Amino acid sequence: MSTEENKANSRRLVERINQGDLTVIDELCAPNHVSHNPPNTTHGSEEYKQSFALLLTAFPDLHFTIEDQLAEGDKVATRLTWTGTHKGAFRGIPPTGKHVTMTGMTISHWVGGKSDEVWANSDSLGLLQQLGVIPSMG
Repeated sequence: MSTEENKANSRRLVERINQGDLTVIDELCAPNHVSHNPPNTTHGSEEYKQSFALLLTAFPDLHFTIEDQLAEGDKVATRLTWTGTHKGAFRGIPPTGKHVTMTGMTISHWVGGKSDEVWANSDSLGLLQQLGVIPSMG
């Protein structure tokens, strides 16, 4: 697959997750897909799908916005923002009803049109502060 096709598939993955359609993970992620998203790592596309299902349960109006996307060879880097309203339990935190915004970046590795590994880094501290779990400084 070309670099542009990898970018398009990466974008399609985000767009379909925005629609709540997690079957896209079966289509665009390898069965042995690994996601490194501290503090969690998922192994296999089923675990990856479950991680998004939990996120969508906690934030049913979850929406990802791709801010920037760069690609080189078989890797796609994406800077994104996600928003959602905390209406379900999230990592042991009961629903707060708060609307939150979180920023993050991913680098995904693509083989034969499927993501086989992704490294993610996001502002978890900022999210916990918005949820009121950790006090904000200043």
